[in-house]
Amino acid sequence: MPKRDSAPYGSRPEPVIGLAGGETRWPGRRKGSDIRKAEIMQALTSSGTLRIGSSDLEYRMIGPAPADAPTIIMLHEGLGSAALWGDFPDRLAEATAAGVLVYSRAGYGASTPVTLPRPLDYMHIEALKILPELLDAIGFRRGILLGHSDGASIAAIYAGGAGDHRVRGVAMIAPHFVVEDVGIRSIVETRKAYESAGLRSKLERWHRDVDNTFYGWNDAWLDPEFRNWDISEYLAYIRVPVAIVQGADDQYGTIRQIEIAQEECYCPVDVTIVPNAGHSPHREAPEATLGSITEFVKRILVLHEGSEHRAA
Repeated sequence: MPKRDSAPYGSRPEPVIGLAGGETRWPGRRKGSDIRKAEIMQALTSSGTLRIGSSDLEYRMIGPAPADAPTIIMLHEGLGSAALWGDFPDRLAEATAAGVLVYSRAGYGASTPVTLPRPLDYMHIEALKILPELLDAIGFRRGILLGHSDGASIAAIYAGGAGDHRVRGVAMIAPHFVVEDVGIRSIVETRKAYESAGLRSKLERWHRDVDNTFYGWNDAWLDPEFRNWDISEYLAYIRVPVAIVQGADDQYGTIRQIEIAQEECYCPVDVTIVPNAGHSPHREAPEATLGSITEFVKRILVLHEGSEHRAA
């Protein structure tokens, strides 16, 4: 299938019209991004909270600080949190020698809850308003975005919408670019499990306000208007290498998501299909997933950047 549109280098999508409320949000860096970074950077410890807007976001920083090495920014899934990544960030930091920052978005983990219902363009808001502020706050200099599910979609929107030269690559685990029937069916089943089959008690371990977390995500995806959600236009504006890792048995998305990336992206797209894994291959097949992402990170941050430096 041919690409739908031609995307000249350096151009960006039109303003994003929010699916709910008609609010217009321009892709790109946040307003006031000319403020000196030294004035907005927040001191990083191994764990703590970052004040971003009106929210306190919990985080963990593993390995070297952004000033000392490339940083991998990890963006969790729709029911995830900083803690729910488990030891995967630690293993990734050890394997790549990069710093790794994991954080819980507002409404998740121990971060500030959000007002419900969430606007249906919540991933655009996270990508184009919150994430730029967070990257500036930590003194991000260069590195890779690594997202899972909702987090992968947020990474794609940012990479395609912000034009941030500091981002050298984007790794996505089980990304969504459009809404599929199989995903909606699984989200309906997840709601049943939450309300009557014990999922709520399992999630309470990871989230301070578990109902705020669950319904903020579930209600948005099950809203009939959310069927119109489509971020594929951002893929054509990504100007750095992309890696996609997807479980062969992903219950929330089909191979169509990967096909969309291959059709829309003008950048290289590496694809790894992990056998015997579902929507969370980093938990279900951690060795294969870690190996794939580590190879991508090393190639981008070590081999590619190293050759650029030698050529200079």
